Amino acid sequence: MEVSASALDYLLIEAVPVARDVIEQLGIEDQDEAHHRIELYGYQVGKGLAQVFTRSRPRMVQQLEIIKFVCKNLWEVLYKKQMDNLKTNHRDTYVLVDHNFEFCRRMGTSLPPQATAELAYPYLCFPAGIIRGFLHAMGLSSTVTVEAPELPMVTFNVRIE
Repeated sequence: MEVSASALDYLLIEAVPVARDVIEQLGIEDQDEAHHRIELYGYQVGKGLAQVFTRSRPRMVQQLEIIKFVCKNLWEVLYKKQMDNLKTNHRDTYVLVDHNFEFCRRMGTSLPPQATAELAYPYLCFPAGIIRGFLHAMGLSSTVTVEAPELPMVTFNVRIE
């Protein structure tokens, strides 16, 4: 299975402004609501990808096995590379790190790092949603937050509930 990088980019490029427009039309001024809506788009994609992946595979049941699958297989399909690092405290918390996140690498470097990270955040809600949706479809209820301390490095913090 393979995902077109340009199709994924175009989807994301359009999803952020559409979510902002919908929130604005509803008269909501809170940007967090737009970010939540973008994350929900990713959530639906993640659930769908889990259905495709699990058709011909035995069901994964262990948390760590599922998280490793996200880091290796899912990320490979979406971004043509594996996550660079996976850390865990073995108490339902995982930190997934991509040191060179493809989408952020192409955002440009003409702005100061902090401004670029702030502009990138809405676009990072989508892959965070993909991770959460995939995990939910695999039977793991979770909270996924994203940080971009220094682009193109992106960190996804996963807390299994």
